[in-house]
Amino acid sequence: MSKVKDIQQVVDMIPDGAVIMFGGFMGNGSAHKIIDALVEKNIQDITIICNDAGFPDFGVGKLVVNKQCKKVIASHIGLNKEMGRQMSAGETEVDLVPQGTLVERIRAHGYGLGGILTRTGVGTLIEEGKQKIEVDGVTYLLEKPLKADFAIIFGSTVDKQGNIAYKGSVNNFNHVMSSAADVTIVEAEELVEIGELHQNSVMTPGVFVNYIVDGGAS
Repeated sequence: MSKVKDIQQVVDMIPDGAVIMFGGFMGNGSAHKIIDALVEKNIQDITIICNDAGFPDFGVGKLVVNKQCKKVIASHIGLNKEMGRQMSAGETEVDLVPQGTLVERIRAHGYGLGGILTRTGVGTLIEEGKQKIEVDGVTYLLEKPLKADFAIIFGSTVDKQGNIAYKGSVNNFNHVMSSAADVTIVEAEELVEIGELHQNSVMTPGVFVNYIVDGGAS
């Protein structure tokens, strides 16, 4: 069965209330066409896990501006004033997680770990409600894994088996998120036949990808 679907097919799979990981770093490497389709569908009450809240008119920021999110888990939101306004007004729950901790918590779920130990946040407000573990006389916080119902990622070149190659910094959170969700959907900048993507270029194996959208299709 082909993994290649049109945008409407994959958007129809995603219900209100879903927990969704979005790859990208300030919109670079984000699945913009799928995001636009989710905005048009006006999916509601979603929790999004992403590096940042994008810009008001770019990346996941469009979902924020359209008030589709009940919760945002991200490392920073400063590029999107509407996100800051919603957080201050209590309209949207925001969980700010240090960037290194965020990516490691995502990786922990993907690799079957029970959590990660980090010194980041010890002695600050971040430690409130979290378990502390001492190792060789050093105190760490136990940060639990992050998982999602869906990971919506972007690939520079993707074959029809779902093997992905990234150009430069497009990789960012995309690869690590691919293994941390029940269903992974990749938007391909360029979709190629199986065998056209050299095995040494593959950064995310197709085994992690459930569905592919041809982002280059007209």
